[in-house]
Amino acid sequence: MDFKAGQVVLSLRGHDKGELFAVKDIANGKVLICDGKGRKLEKPKVKNVKHVALTEVTLDEDSMATNRKLRKTLNKIANPGG
Repeated sequence: MDFKAGQVVLSLRGHDKGELFAVKDIANGKVLICDGKGRKLEKPKVKNVKHVALTEVTLDEDSMATNRKLRKTLNKIANPGG
């Protein structure tokens, strides 16, 4: 799998299983993910690529500019109706 910054991923393992995150960076076969709430842009979570699944959504730089914008964007993706 080829991960790129801005892609939205679904956590498959761990305490955050089932939650959406945005890829901030890729390093040494691992992805650095953040959601703007528990894992802020300043301190992303390091996760094995085997433990996340790619979605079809990619965020632009503006959506990842601040923790608040990232949180709102991921919430809209997770709950499209409300």
